[in-house]
Amino acid sequence: MSDGSMTLAPPARRAMYARAFYGLIRRDMRVARREAFQLSMRTIMNPFLFVFVFAYVFPKIGQQFQSGGGISFATIIVPGLIGSAIIFNGISAVALPLVMEFGATREIEDRVMAPLPTAAVAIEKIVFSAAQAVLAGLVVFPFVYLIPSTPVSVHVNNWPLLIGVFLLAGLVSSALGMAIGTVANPRQIGLVFALIVIPVTFLGCVYYPWARLHPVLWLQILVLINPLVYISEGLRTALTPTVPHMHPWAFFGALLALFALLMWMALSGFLRRVID
Repeated sequence: MSDGSMTLAPPARRAMYARAFYGLIRRDMRVARREAFQLSMRTIMNPFLFVFVFAYVFPKIGQQFQSGGGISFATIIVPGLIGSAIIFNGISAVALPLVMEFGATREIEDRVMAPLPTAAVAIEKIVFSAAQAVLAGLVVFPFVYLIPSTPVSVHVNNWPLLIGVFLLAGLVSSALGMAIGTVANPRQIGLVFALIVIPVTFLGCVYYPWARLHPVLWLQILVLINPLVYISEGLRTALTPTVPHMHPWAFFGALLALFALLMWMALSGFLRRVID
């Protein structure tokens, strides 16, 4: 079994590490291709249904939400739906396979035999899952442009900011998924998702800007522990700047701090489970 250190290696060893890391990426890509249908359904079903119901059906039957300021509800929820797709898929892509690999299949034993430090095996899983999460967020864009029956005012206000939020959101969600996957009991993974993923989604400022929670001040403060809040607010800043949103330094600073914390938890949990 490889050790968990990431000390600087000679050029030949670094080249070996790079080849092994790329080999793990290719292995995961082959698995993803075999499970393309399941991955597609997991990626598109929730965003499609939310956009269809809230942005198409409700306006058609006269149940349109009143957002104020002449901004359609579809415009308000677009960034949140993209953010929820990113975080849900980032968590699922790493947590669910990891629970199985540490449980029944013990596939993790094959992975850590790769000529890589053990921590690098964990980082590869986070990187690959983050790529899936970013792809899931991109898939939502056609839905929000084509499905709503009311006008949607979405445009990229700041490309570097949008790219930065997307990448950081994917990494944060994947690190959270690994942190969950290293502590979850395989028999209780459904309960874990019910207690973590569902509250994260519904209290992640998906259907309302964070600033609009001010009348419920205790909740506005409480949801600041939720990474989806900062992802949704970052995407609002980049895509719907006319909707109230956090200042960039606030959501970028929070996402960076959460990423550092979650990476520490994820790598510590992964190394502990591998050693056990």
